[in-house]
Amino acid sequence: MHTPPLASTSLLSDPTKLKLLQMMEEVEDYAIILLDNKGYIQSWNKGAERIKGYSAQEIIGKNFRVFYSETDLLLDTPGQLLLEAASKGSVQREGWRVKKDKTTFWASISIKALYNEKAEVIGFAKITRDLTDRQLAEKIILQHAQQIERKNKELEQFVYIASHDLQEPLLNLTNFVELLQYEYGSLFDETANLYFDVISQGASRMRNLIRCLLDYSRLGQQAKLVRVDCQQLVETVISDLSVPIKASGAEIHFENLPILVGYATELHQLFQNLLSNAIKFRKPGVSPDIRITAEQTAEGWRFAVSDNGIGIAPEFKEKIFLIFQRLHEREAYEGNGIGLAHCKKIVEMHGGTIQVESVTNQGSTFWVTLPFLSL
Repeated sequence: MHTPPLASTSLLSDPTKLKLLQMMEEVEDYAIILLDNKGYIQSWNKGAERIKGYSAQEIIGKNFRVFYSETDLLLDTPGQLLLEAASKGSVQREGWRVKKDKTTFWASISIKALYNEKAEVIGFAKITRDLTDRQLAEKIILQHAQQIERKNKELEQFVYIASHDLQEPLLNLTNFVELLQYEYGSLFDETANLYFDVISQGASRMRNLIRCLLDYSRLGQQAKLVRVDCQQLVETVISDLSVPIKASGAEIHFENLPILVGYATELHQLFQNLLSNAIKFRKPGVSPDIRITAEQTAEGWRFAVSDNGIGIAPEFKEKIFLIFQRLHEREAYEGNGIGLAHCKKIVEMHGGTIQVESVTNQGSTFWVTLPFLSL
């Protein structure tokens, strides 16, 4: 170890402090150096050599200004740091620093003033960390955030187009088909009227798909975290679905569902979609039997929504959560294939996960984990 000029002070006269300096010399993750009160380097550890590129023989005795860019030198950044450390006791900064090969790295530095028995500044202890990887990662994250912001603006523009420019011609198409049928229907044969019906139904489905897409894109825009009583929420959902429940003879069992923090409107939609699917995709001649349970886990509240329906084939377990993905003919089961896509987006809004376990012709269980959130 290179004994610094500070040895004449009490800093190295104490064997314990000397041993501490010797231990510091072996540290490789941090550059730990001692400066005199003018900023000249007095000691140099392995971390300093690794991070800055100088050997101890090359750098000891030189001023720590060699680590700063020309701009920082013009601004006298090194001098200002020492003055602030001397007046306040310590100073912390982050910025670009210069290595021996003139490349730069992003440094987090801490400078602490050292005093003698008369409370006079006799030098400084300087610790430097190389945070270049973190800085580059933050830059990449920022770039991604900017890309997401641009995509969101593009989506907003698309939403405007979809809600106005796309729906208007579809509405005109439907209206004029109805006018043709009303005013000239007697002139058309059965085949022509069938064609008109197909056109009207297609336009109507297209308008409905556009509305579903708009609903999906707007999901969560005005969401606000509140306390949600899931027991009461499911009771409300069951009331809203009273007609299909009665028509299908469905039995829905649930109890002791928790109170949690979440987005109330979106959670209502989540359970409504899951229950609607459980009622819709039932086996012919079999009344739906649906059970909702919840348990507290390390990850959050884990809900299970189980049914005795037609089930889902293994190869479709991921596909069902994609928007507009249908597994059945429209004539067999109505819908647009967006309900479970809504569920996935709602769960992810909460930072949670949704999965399905299913056996064909025996039923499905949707597992929803919602993390513990706070207001």
